[in-house]
Amino acid sequence: MSATEATRKMTFRDAVREGIRSALQNDPRVFLMGEDVGHYGGCFAVSRGLLAEFGEERIRDTPLAESAFVGAGIGAALAGMRPIVEIMTCNFSLLALDQIMNTAATLLHMSGGQFNVPLVIRLATGGGKQLAAQHSHSLEGWYAHIPGIKVLTPATLEDGYGMLASALADPDPVLIFENQTLYIMEGELPANAGPVDISSAKVRREGKDACILTYGASLPKSLEAAAKLAEQGINVEVVDLRVLRPLDDATILRSVAKTHRVLIVDEGWRSGGISAEIAARIQEQAFYELDRPVARLCAAEVPIPYAKHLEQAALPQVDTIIAAVQNLVRSHG
Repeated sequence: MSATEATRKMTFRDAVREGIRSALQNDPRVFLMGEDVGHYGGCFAVSRGLLAEFGEERIRDTPLAESAFVGAGIGAALAGMRPIVEIMTCNFSLLALDQIMNTAATLLHMSGGQFNVPLVIRLATGGGKQLAAQHSHSLEGWYAHIPGIKVLTPATLEDGYGMLASALADPDPVLIFENQTLYIMEGELPANAGPVDISSAKVRREGKDACILTYGASLPKSLEAAAKLAEQGINVEVVDLRVLRPLDDATILRSVAKTHRVLIVDEGWRSGGISAEIAARIQEQAFYELDRPVARLCAAEVPIPYAKHLEQAALPQVDTIIAAVQNLVRSHG
């Protein structure tokens, strides 16, 4: 195996940490700040070891004050730094929503193009870890509603590693939603991994009978479901959306035109969610390509339960994805 083909076995958590380490090594303007990112090593152990390696100037523990440290990150970005702000779980971002939406997302517009805000915010998202209703939200769809920011949802080791470098190179705010159940996912990261495209979706599995549009923790579930459906003779395409703002309409519409049946799998709630936006765009731009109405499989419309069996029942799972695809393909011709 050549050097360019070599890979390293690691977890998604390790890949994100390596992405942060690489950014810190390559650009002295980059620093990480957030709650417990330093001495504790991060709530999900993503930043473990970085304080000892880079010191307190570049790995900064903050008070429990999201509005304050997100605001400090905005100020640092305006002053020429490249801050990575970690918000422990995405529900806490609501405490900094004024900073994110009314300042970071709007300042370029309100300054007449004079002031970019090159800020990166990393947030843990999603249910499945028994963190109960207040710490199991999937709010990436909410943020995809806001002009002036990019919203990324890495679900592979390559994206977990490479999206950060691309986000730091972007002149405008970028939010990276890392699903907390993916941190323990193991895989192979190419030794020559680097920045990745943050403007397009990717087809992770080719198919012809139906397509699944998904992202985050629902991607591995959808790929597993597609493999099991293949054993039944149902050939499913799986598209990893990866970027929720701006959505990659072209890749989505190509898959719709190819398969004519669509299932959107989203861990966010169904009402007013990103799945509704995607379904509307398909209806507006590819209505006559559809053999069936667009189907959606989303989280149950309840606060996410603490009890494990109820939490699992509230979220899309492999068996419910399989059943939804079967209904799409086997009904009405």
